[in-house]
Amino acid sequence: MKGLSVCGALVERHDRDRYLTSLFAPEAEREQLFALYAFNHEVAKTAEVVSEPMLGQIRLQWWRESLEGVFSGRPRQHEVVAPLARCIGAKGLRRDLLEQVIDAREFDLEAEPPADLEALRAYVEGTSTALLRLALQVLEAEDAASREAVEHLGPAWAYLGLLRALPLHARQKRSYLPADLCADAGVDLQEVFELRASPALRRVTAVLQDAAAQHLKAARRRAREVPRRALPALLLARLGDLYLKRLRKAGGDPFAAAVQAPAPGRVWRLAWGNWRGRF
Repeated sequence: MKGLSVCGALVERHDRDRYLTSLFAPEAEREQLFALYAFNHEVAKTAEVVSEPMLGQIRLQWWRESLEGVFSGRPRQHEVVAPLARCIGAKGLRRDLLEQVIDAREFDLEAEPPADLEALRAYVEGTSTALLRLALQVLEAEDAASREAVEHLGPAWAYLGLLRALPLHARQKRSYLPADLCADAGVDLQEVFELRASPALRRVTAVLQDAAAQHLKAARRRAREVPRRALPALLLARLGDLYLKRLRKAGGDPFAAAVQAPAPGRVWRLAWGNWRGRF
């Protein structure tokens, strides 16, 4: 799109799915979502842009101090901080949720994978669910049905995202697969880091796929009660269905070309859901 703001361009380039769902929000709130998602991108890329954990901690601390400046009325003049400050001022975004988005990324700087599914769930609470809660605040859709939906959509979207990002993480010698599941299945992480699938790896990915499917189903439990204004946050569920279907069709192999290829028809899938008022 021509004439995109700096935040809009960042999200369009680096977080295409959230960019597309944001297009269904009213114009003013669309820009606020772009600011929120650009903030998330800047924080989330920390582990990829630093050469050692200490530098990552310094970067995360910079963002904590930036939030402190925003909430004390002295926002930094930064291409993402300034629009985020306007969004916080307009919508009263919760500081604890914004800090949770930052704090969760400390885990990315560690060498060890999550110990178990519970530890992974705690990680995605900050990287995915907290962000969705903030999106609901932007959209002024904090009714009980919408809040219940994001509590399940958060982990579902994160599990599918981590599976699709497994090749990227493998090249970086990082794993987000629960260690206990890998041990029980006999996964050789060195094989994973060499981008080789195995029956053991597929058994582990099947657990995460099943967990994502259960959360997607639970997210829609009260779908008829969810107001239309919440859809720009919740439409991610329709893309979650698509990515889950592709993973299952590939037998749970996250390295499969069909899983890694761009998904056609995303806009139409989202537009159809928005038109029907269903996520």
